Amino acid sequence: MHTMTPSLDSAPPAPLSISMNIGTTIRDYRLQKGMSQGDIEKRTGLLRCYLSRVENGHTVPSLETLQKIARALDLQLSQFFAEETVGKEMSTLRLSEEEIRFLTQIQRYSANLSESDRRLLLAMVRKFAATALA
Repeated sequence: MHTMTPSLDSAPPAPLSISMNIGTTIRDYRLQKGMSQGDIEKRTGLLRCYLSRVENGHTVPSLETLQKIARALDLQLSQFFAEETVGKEMSTLRLSEEEIRFLTQIQRYSANLSESDRRLLLAMVRKFAATALA
């Protein structure tokens, strides 16, 4: 098993940083509301052990799972990302279940794409959107 030891002169890899941040954010909101992991389990159906792994940064939840957790905490999904640039821009958006499912699929399918393929995909989406608006 490979364990990562923090280095003073380099930042942790992005995925670890993101998972630690979202997990810490979820824990902070949960504690602010005086809720236990068991309370979240009852409201979402997600197991306590899974919630613990998320909060400790060992697991990165999907957007659908984040939406369940947000609802259990009576929050908007965007509040989990409020300190991030994208979160600030999206803080006034309310995503429907269909939009969350769509974005989750995009996340799942684009995870293994190269950077150039991601740029191509984004360019195609922009063209579709421009055509739809015309």
